[in-house]
Amino acid sequence: MKKIIIKGILEVKTGLHIGGDSTFSSIGSIDSPVIRNASTGKPIIPGSSLKGKIRSLLAKNEQGEFVDFKEEKPELKRLFGSDECRARLIFSDINVIKEYNVYTEVKYENSIKRKTGEATPRQIERVVPNVEFDFNLTYNVIEENDLEKDFNMITRGLKLLESDYLGGGGTRGNGRIVFKNLKATSENDYDLTKINNLLDDVVLFGEKLYS
Repeated sequence: MKKIIIKGILEVKTGLHIGGDSTFSSIGSIDSPVIRNASTGKPIIPGSSLKGKIRSLLAKNEQGEFVDFKEEKPELKRLFGSDECRARLIFSDINVIKEYNVYTEVKYENSIKRKTGEATPRQIERVVPNVEFDFNLTYNVIEENDLEKDFNMITRGLKLLESDYLGGGGTRGNGRIVFKNLKATSENDYDLTKINNLLDDVVLFGEKLYS
């Protein structure tokens, strides 16, 4: 199958929390740790988190806040998959690019019970700002006539993610990210100029958010 590969960098701009398993946490440990690569112990961002968030943002942007995902537009179903069709996009778990002195921090928060006003303190682990991950997204070319429409939708989703948040605690300032150095490549004979222009626009959009 013909493929187009998008590679680049996802940079964390504010503390990022995507939770791991705290089922067996010992007394005094972090209440909500981040998910980590089992081999390296370093934080990762699961492909499922990226896929789910971008799909949700696009669906709400295209069809309204309370869209029934069974009623998604065909353009979304063919990109992300449904009972009727195989997904054209393959999201990979993404790993930290390089070595950092510090990967995460612990933030102390209070969970407030609305009925009683009782505060319960908890410890939330977050990936620290400026940590970079190796973003990788694969597009399976099913219908070449759909390339322009599909990549307009894909890059719109990446911009929506930059202007929203990833992971938990977004309304409290967590999870802001930007994309850097995005580039599409393929082993097949495609003219990727328009696609790479769209990806350049995603990067520029992110830069403007933090300029």
